[in-house]
Amino acid sequence: MTLLRLISGNKFPPPSFPINHTTPNNSLKSHFRFLNYCPKSRTPICCISNCDQKTQSFDEMDKDSKWVSIESDVDEEYARELEVAVKAVHVACLLCQKVQERLVFDGDGENVQSKDDNSPVTIADWSVQATVSWILSQAFGTENVSIVAEEDIESLSKTDATSILSSVVKTVNDSLSSASRFGIKPPVTNLETTQVLEAISRCNSNGGPTGRFWVLDPVDGTLGFVRGDQYAIALALVENGEVVLGVLGCPNYPMNKEWLNYQNGYRRILSRLAKPDSASWDGNGCVLYAKRGSKKAWMQPLLSGDNSVISARPIKVSAIDNPVLATFCEPVEKANSSHLFTQGLAHSVGLRNQPLRVYSMVKYAAIARGDAEIFMKFARAGYKEKIWDHAAGVVIIEEAGGIVTDAGGRRLDFSKGVYLQGLDRGIIACAGASLHEKIMSAVDASWNSSSL
Repeated sequence: MTLLRLISGNKFPPPSFPINHTTPNNSLKSHFRFLNYCPKSRTPICCISNCDQKTQSFDEMDKDSKWVSIESDVDEEYARELEVAVKAVHVACLLCQKVQERLVFDGDGENVQSKDDNSPVTIADWSVQATVSWILSQAFGTENVSIVAEEDIESLSKTDATSILSSVVKTVNDSLSSASRFGIKPPVTNLETTQVLEAISRCNSNGGPTGRFWVLDPVDGTLGFVRGDQYAIALALVENGEVVLGVLGCPNYPMNKEWLNYQNGYRRILSRLAKPDSASWDGNGCVLYAKRGSKKAWMQPLLSGDNSVISARPIKVSAIDNPVLATFCEPVEKANSSHLFTQGLAHSVGLRNQPLRVYSMVKYAAIARGDAEIFMKFARAGYKEKIWDHAAGVVIIEEAGGIVTDAGGRRLDFSKGVYLQGLDRGIIACAGASLHEKIMSAVDASWNSSSL
């Protein structure tokens, strides 16, 4: 008989009780599967393991293993997809942290290139795309995985890209070799160059209104990434045009809001020196996730130490509905959004707080966990919003209790392909319905006087 053992870092004792289970009697590590805990009853995280009717202590587990607990009932729809997606994003976050450290501390700028639109792309972009593509394909079968993603292999396939391609292949293999920490079985042997290119090129779906496809932004906010600032890894699952789950990895977004008062470089240096315990909520970086219709969103810290069960805690949007007290987010880049218009809006509704100006979908994370109340983006003429820049963040905010629409009050449409088609002026994300109405009214009042 197998034991259902509760593993938690809190003060609750670890009771065990028998359940019906028929897992073969092999190694302990291969038998773990994470289940849900009930926030109302305060029951801790639990996992299924075959222990021959003995309770095995956490310290006796494989010292190279780390466990990411997923807050989702195993019998619920999309539970397996959510589990794999969260683990894949954790792997991708650690990959990006290592690459960014080389860029910032070692000055490794040779692995940064410019795309046709002059936006930067790094080995992290391609490496994350290959890594996530491989993990999803191994979990669900290559024939069952369709991915819409930002990068392709065109520039990697050029004759002068030999060095950067070699770096991508090495980075992917280094990342996958440690994926077992998250319960992901790594490749038996290192992936060849052709296999890495194939994994990247499999992300060639155009999306659409029917069927199932994943949406991946391997490094959202690459400019922030190369500057040692904020960025995100965003993964979402879309089915028949509806985003059904989203995972957002924010490696430089501190768990505690108070750390936002420190400059990013200062936080990074302290993190490098202190090496906080992976189970601590003071650590640097977090992963957020949500499943459509659950009315719940979750956040957990990134792994850094060994022998850790990383549990999640629920997050909710802020209760502030008075614009005077609200904080708003806006993009750092001026190339594809109008700061002048959003600043005018902020003034017209009485916003007094300093805006939170951050790169990438970290803005969605800030709204979802209550660090800010408003995100407004009004693109300049000719700019088209891509679905990978919004899909994961939208579902997380909505399940955390917030609202995301265009400026006309319509939900964003992810069924039209790679781009968000038919947007009414811009995108507005708010912590609640009352605040959202006030911001939309302000947009209507100000729009005709703008030059967008």
